[in-house]
Amino acid sequence: MKRMIMLMTFTGAMLMTTLAPIGATPQSGSTTKKSFGKTPDGQPLDLYVLTAKGGAEASITNYGGAVVSLKVPDRNGKLADVVLGYDNADGYVNDKSFFGALVGRYGNRIGHAQFALDGKTYTLAKNNGENSLHGGIKGFNKAVWTAKIIPAKDGQSLELSYLSKDGEEGFPGNLKVSVIYTLTDSNALRITYSATSDKKTVVNLTNHSYFNLAGQGSGDILGHLLIIQADKFTPVDAGLIPTGEFRDVAGTPFDFRKELAIGARIDQDEEQLKLGGGYDHNFVLQRSNDPEESLAARVLEPVSGRILEVWTTEPGVQFYTGNFLDGKTIGKGGVTYPKRSAFCLETQHFPDSPNQPKFPSAVLNAGERYHTITTYKFSVKK
Repeated sequence: MKRMIMLMTFTGAMLMTTLAPIGATPQSGSTTKKSFGKTPDGQPLDLYVLTAKGGAEASITNYGGAVVSLKVPDRNGKLADVVLGYDNADGYVNDKSFFGALVGRYGNRIGHAQFALDGKTYTLAKNNGENSLHGGIKGFNKAVWTAKIIPAKDGQSLELSYLSKDGEEGFPGNLKVSVIYTLTDSNALRITYSATSDKKTVVNLTNHSYFNLAGQGSGDILGHLLIIQADKFTPVDAGLIPTGEFRDVAGTPFDFRKELAIGARIDQDEEQLKLGGGYDHNFVLQRSNDPEESLAARVLEPVSGRILEVWTTEPGVQFYTGNFLDGKTIGKGGVTYPKRSAFCLETQHFPDSPNQPKFPSAVLNAGERYHTITTYKFSVKK
């Protein structure tokens, strides 16, 4: 089984001790390493600022592999940070919203916090009602990753690696994980995920960045115009676990095959929207047999002209409209993040796939390689 994941580009809103730039000059792109504080037990943390020839800037920390900042230009060339996050490491240590995080071992939900492989049942932590969410109580978003700046032909790359030990959060197998963030010269953030295990296990890695293309902290995202390349979605029960059905989007508020404002139907009197408090659903992407990335979604913010295209090798994307944000979280620059002030497009295998035989398999056999790619491409509408 093979899978692929995308890279994203960020700009750092965190100014700590700055070391000398590594590699090329800023005019040709550069990567700078900064101190980002410490974990509660004293481990030093770093922030890597990747600057692209095209002007974009991405800041990534080795704590949880989080995209801390992603600055991209508008139609007039003005940069704005388009992802939610925190000004310091303490914010990410205490974070419960997964801002910008690398998510694993299993992104999204696993029903009843358990699954079976070859007749053996594995029990996970229940951290979302009766279910397991985003890897459990201490998922990959709370790990300190080993960071390494690596060469890239088309931009600046940072490789993050982590060993998830057999039994961690209940998952079987020693899982060696590598995630490469590449900020390309054309202002795209590409994320490449790879993993191997010494035991049969389940894997579903993704990135949980929250986007507001007008700039983080600038209001709601209901006026953003969205296209999702999906004819079907997977409806959920009251615990937001898929029922196993593949439902046509035609004639429902989930039809984004043509450009539509995110807020156009979000408050309709519809069962699935009520269960999610808005959109919090997996869309079944239209994919060919081509193993390369294909377009999953496109978002336009009309005022700034910023466009985000999401390309991926994954079969699904979770569209989430920040329904659980409550305005109490203090983010970068002291701003707060109220409900629907950002959206997520998390490329993935489907939620609860280990318990859903009709869904694409998330099983990784011992010795096989997990490999997915997702790319967030930024441009502007003049």
